[in-house]
Amino acid sequence: MAATGKDESLEPAAVRRHRVLFRAIEKRRRPRLRRSDITVTDEAAVKRATKAAALGNAMEWYDFGIYSYLAATLGKVFFPSGSDTAQLLSSFATFAVAFLVRPLGGMVFGPLGDRIGRKRILSITMIMMAVGTFAIGLIPPHSAIGIWAPVLLILFRMVQGFSTGGEYGGASTFIAEYAPDKRRGFFGSFLEFGTLAGYVGASGLVVVLTGLLSEQQMLDWGWRIPFLVAAPLGLIGLYLRLRLDETPAFQKLEGGRVRASEAADAVETSATGDLGKIFTRYWRPLLLCVALVAAYNITDYMLLSYMPTYLSDELGYGTTHGLLILLVVMVLQMCVMNQVGRLSDRFGRKPLLMTGMLGFLFLSVPSFLLIRQGSVVLITVGLLLLGLSLVTMLGTMSSALPAIFPTQVRYGSLSVAYNLSTSLFGGTTPLVITALISAFGTNLMPAYYAMGAAAIGVVAVLCMKETANQPLAGSPPCVETEAEATELVQAQAPSPRF
Repeated sequence: MAATGKDESLEPAAVRRHRVLFRAIEKRRRPRLRRSDITVTDEAAVKRATKAAALGNAMEWYDFGIYSYLAATLGKVFFPSGSDTAQLLSSFATFAVAFLVRPLGGMVFGPLGDRIGRKRILSITMIMMAVGTFAIGLIPPHSAIGIWAPVLLILFRMVQGFSTGGEYGGASTFIAEYAPDKRRGFFGSFLEFGTLAGYVGASGLVVVLTGLLSEQQMLDWGWRIPFLVAAPLGLIGLYLRLRLDETPAFQKLEGGRVRASEAADAVETSATGDLGKIFTRYWRPLLLCVALVAAYNITDYMLLSYMPTYLSDELGYGTTHGLLILLVVMVLQMCVMNQVGRLSDRFGRKPLLMTGMLGFLFLSVPSFLLIRQGSVVLITVGLLLLGLSLVTMLGTMSSALPAIFPTQVRYGSLSVAYNLSTSLFGGTTPLVITALISAFGTNLMPAYYAMGAAAIGVVAVLCMKETANQPLAGSPPCVETEAEATELVQAQAPSPRF
């Protein structure tokens, strides 16, 4: 008699045969979990991995942030002819160039990360990013070498973009594969904490420089300082990454020992790093990831990269004052970032992401109407409304996106989808918004653009599966203690028969 009290011996023979067959199929589909399958995390190692990944992300966004915040100055240094609008458009066009090569970087570095390991590729991307940014700080101005100045600027921006193609996908994969299942949202939020730290570092340095130096000094040499700072930052990040071990999930995958229930019918290891398989077998999650990243990055770049230029060029607000207000907003976002990660572990990724998308959908126009009033208080309130909507996505996305793809192709698939979407929608945001304002003559275009992105994001969130507190697809469960591992094994033990 089963534990339910039902006597299976009284069932017709045909029913019993079907029951036995069903149990056999279920057993084959979901093999019993063994203790050796479960990863018990080392908290110190998780913290080291999180720190190294977050620092690399901070450097990435520091590099892109200083270019955004110095866009007007760089336009005068490298594109001196033409109107102020033409210079700004040329500068933002060069900003967008880096995003055009990001998908190529993702297609090269992502599959390599699935094949030879996450750690090696993340070290290479760190070196390339530091070299590209440092080199920009050494380029002579247009007045000295003519057309070669913008040519070299574009070249080194492409180096930045190519290296960044392997950065976010690898960093988010690295943290996700190290973190325990029940705290992946919390540890993943540190990646975007690094994003804001990079922006804060960039904006803070630009504010200090513009406050201490005259406009002519900034044009002559002051703009170079933020770019030259990238060299020591890159060395620190490289040192931290080289000290890390490979992720436990990749080590088990490499050893052919993945036996989690979701891995029972996962793709064969030979599919690792195969771009063809990524596009043909995983096109549905690729499209979902592209949509999520598009909504997230348009709003991200609109607020954190484009807003200082909007305040100064469209509203006539002082550049330094605009950066200071945005700096305050970003610091407040950093203060609540990790709490958002904790909330996503408790309530799920979808509720937090949906909150952010709906925030941009319904609050973008009211926020920009407040910003247009010009007073410090109203600008701050408007930016805070947008900032709170953004932080719910920032604190959640880095744990939600890696969970869309299985371990065998996670780095490659995420890098391809993330960078395709970022190149098409994220990096072009400042350029597109500037052009739209010029074409339609209304400075509410950023709000309308953000609303369109948020509408796409709402649909994408509705289509995604909830992954909070679940093992990553294609990987065994990851827990914090031996007691949790034992509990998982016992939970899969067969029901007692008596």
